[in-house]
Amino acid sequence: MTLFRGDAHKFFLKLKETTINQHSLDELSELIEIAEIQSFYQNLNSSTLKRVYYRVLKEENGMGMIPIFISAGPWVLFLFSKQLQELLFKNGVMPFFIFITIYLLILVVSVILHFREKAWAAIHATIIKDILTERKAESN
Repeated sequence: MTLFRGDAHKFFLKLKETTINQHSLDELSELIEIAEIQSFYQNLNSSTLKRVYYRVLKEENGMGMIPIFISAGPWVLFLFSKQLQELLFKNGVMPFFIFITIYLLILVVSVILHFREKAWAAIHATIIKDILTERKAESN
C-alpha cells in the first residue's frame, strides 16, 4: 500500500528498484534535476548566492496567501450566509452543489500547490546553504 506513503518513501522505492535493475542512479530525473540546480548555484559568486538565499527564504516563509485563503474563506461565507443561502437555494439544490464542488476543488488545488512550492523553496534554500557552508569551510 504505497499509495498512503509519503513521496520520500516512494522515491526510496524508486532508488531501490533502479539499483536492483542495475541502472545508474545518476540517470534518475529527480537526481538530474537536483544536480542541475546545484550546478547553477555553484557557478554564482558567494555574495550573489547569499542574496539569492535570502530571497528563497522570503519565498519559503512568505507563502501565506493560501493559508489565509483557507482560513478566511469559510468566515466570509459565514458573514454572507443568509444572502448566500438565498442565492444558492433559490433554484433548488443543484447551484449549492456546484458552488461547494468548485470551492472545495479550488481549496484542494491551493493546498497542494502551497505545499509543493514550500517544498521546492526548502530544497533551493538547503542547496544554497550547503554550497555557502562548503565555501566557508574551504576558505578557513
